[in-house]
Amino acid sequence: MQTTVTPTHCPYCALQCGMNLVPAAGGGVEVAERADFPVNRGALCGKGRTAPEVLSSAVRLTSPLVRREGELVPASWDEALDRIAEALTRARTAHGADSLGVFGGGGLTNEKAYALGKFARVVLGTSQIDYNGRFCMSSAAAAGTAAFGLDRGLPFPLEDIPRTGCVILVGSNPAETMPPALRYFTELRENGGTLIVVDPRRTRTAEQADLHLAPRPGTDLALALGLLHLIVAEGRTDEEYLRERTSGWAEARAAAMAHWPEYVERITGVPVPLLREAVELFCAPEAAMVLTARGPEQQSKGTDTVGAWINLCLATGRAGRPLSGYGCLTGQGNGQGGREHGQKADQLPGYRKLTDPAAREHVARVWGVDPDALPGPGRSAYELLDALGGDIRALLLMGSNPVVSAPRAAHVEERLRSLDFLAVADVVLSETARLADVVLPVTQWAEETGTTTNLEGRVLLRRRALPPPEGARSDLEVLHGLAGRLGVEKGFPTDPEEVFEELRWASAGGPADYSGISYRRLAEEGGVFWPCPAEGAEGAEGETAGGGAHPGTPRLFLDRFATGDGRARFAAVSHRAAGEDTDEEYPVLLTTGRVLAQYQSGAQTRRVAELNAAAPGPFVEMHPRLAERLGVADGQEVAVVSRRGRAVAPARVTSGIRVDTVFMPFHWAGAGRANVLTNPVLDPVSRMPEFKVCAVRLEAVR
Repeated sequence: MQTTVTPTHCPYCALQCGMNLVPAAGGGVEVAERADFPVNRGALCGKGRTAPEVLSSAVRLTSPLVRREGELVPASWDEALDRIAEALTRARTAHGADSLGVFGGGGLTNEKAYALGKFARVVLGTSQIDYNGRFCMSSAAAAGTAAFGLDRGLPFPLEDIPRTGCVILVGSNPAETMPPALRYFTELRENGGTLIVVDPRRTRTAEQADLHLAPRPGTDLALALGLLHLIVAEGRTDEEYLRERTSGWAEARAAAMAHWPEYVERITGVPVPLLREAVELFCAPEAAMVLTARGPEQQSKGTDTVGAWINLCLATGRAGRPLSGYGCLTGQGNGQGGREHGQKADQLPGYRKLTDPAAREHVARVWGVDPDALPGPGRSAYELLDALGGDIRALLLMGSNPVVSAPRAAHVEERLRSLDFLAVADVVLSETARLADVVLPVTQWAEETGTTTNLEGRVLLRRRALPPPEGARSDLEVLHGLAGRLGVEKGFPTDPEEVFEELRWASAGGPADYSGISYRRLAEEGGVFWPCPAEGAEGAEGETAGGGAHPGTPRLFLDRFATGDGRARFAAVSHRAAGEDTDEEYPVLLTTGRVLAQYQSGAQTRRVAELNAAAPGPFVEMHPRLAERLGVADGQEVAVVSRRGRAVAPARVTSGIRVDTVFMPFHWAGAGRANVLTNPVLDPVSRMPEFKVCAVRLEAVR
């Protein structure tokens, strides 16, 4: 039993709030305040406070399960791992290495993400690996890399937000998705700064704003272009900055000037006077920021949309300067680190490109393999799921629940059912795990040590506070056991610190360089911002905070951008329509998102009584005028129908949403599964599905 206080971090969102775990009177642990961690300063939301409840054996898996005669029944670890190894071998022998798929999660620690990517490429030899973080901030990553040469969610610490002059917050609702972060925006306004919120709904966050812009879903790109048009027309550009620190301005300027204010008003529904007010608020102070989240990013033009918002920062000289810049509010707990170290289809550890010969050479040397043996880029997340049962015959899935979280979810469920073999490693018996041939019970955040990287790029150490229940093993132990059965005896240690030491070496010299970070430093300093290169040979120095070790990089781009010439690049983009628009048959737009008391697919939070009491089920948020046209009263069941499926949930009537739009949270399975409706059309660059806008019709359920 634990007898001391263990400082650690919340298992949920990308804030990775600090918390202490202390012994509970009836056994196990409970959460106590940890005021010394700067991100949340002791504050926690309900999900963080109740996180230990999912540690209970009553709500989680404690034995491997195998399918016999159609039913999942308990089995030994040896039988479960043997079955997986035999199935993977059988599929590879019959159909080739790329018939094996691997699907990871943005909640896996850096060590697990690294080991999973290595396992796919070295042990299985497959290119078919991606993860659910593709559904999170891949559009922002693509746009940030194109503009700045480097993608890190926030290029500055959260503590800079209250000290800037204005923040435009696009498609984000931190009051519900990451409540401890709301204080930064409250403090911004208390300090005399202004907050502009862009959202088709008047959310709890929008209620705090000085200005709320409510565009039609799918028109954020036009809105950003219209604002840039006004910035140019009103002479608010920073010409010296444009000359010295950017490239591509002429093309981007020409594209923006085609989006005059009245045209943008017709597209977005945002009145011209509000466009002008937004430009005045943004340009008046010396420093300002633009922050985006899933709203503009989860679109079939998400990369262009984020690029257009970045253009506002560049045109006004608000990037790579103190208290200014563009940032993305990452969603999942390790969404940042999860894609940096190898579980993304096109990337190797250290945020290296899989197609770069030098990157392949470096990582192959660390892994002790021939660079030519490493497979090339594979399918993106939705494309991988769509290929299940066709080219991909067997799938190993860790830390994700695509039956609820993927777009066109009923189709994805059908593809999962069509596999020859599905193995799932998870904490709970999720909707996806219920379809598996083998289910492996794995350890949780408080039962294991590992690192995560929060939305600021701050690498953090989660510490083990108590032993897991008998029967659960770590994901690292799972990969070790499978690798051995598949003929690879070395290279997959079960000790997370040993894995991290290899990760440091593999990341050395890459864009996301962790080589100067060690467990010792993380424990002593409470977190280190990447890039943090080692001072000497690869992975050999930087062991402690002293002795000349690199301090880490809280603020990026102050001297130059990470491009070849050090200049930021404008995106020359123009508005285009969403993947589908309304018509007579489907006259309303649906947008999706999260609510305060639930998290992602709800696989864990739906097992916590307090959270279920606060948010017991799905709903359809709609404007009173739309409800009147349908003859629907508040609380009445409504069917929402798209070209892909049908969901049913109670109406929630509110004037805080556009009359042409309905909103559904996506945390639930069953009849109210919102993602049966969403459109899997992909952004051509990021391969992000269009979760945020699709055409639907509504039917009252009598």
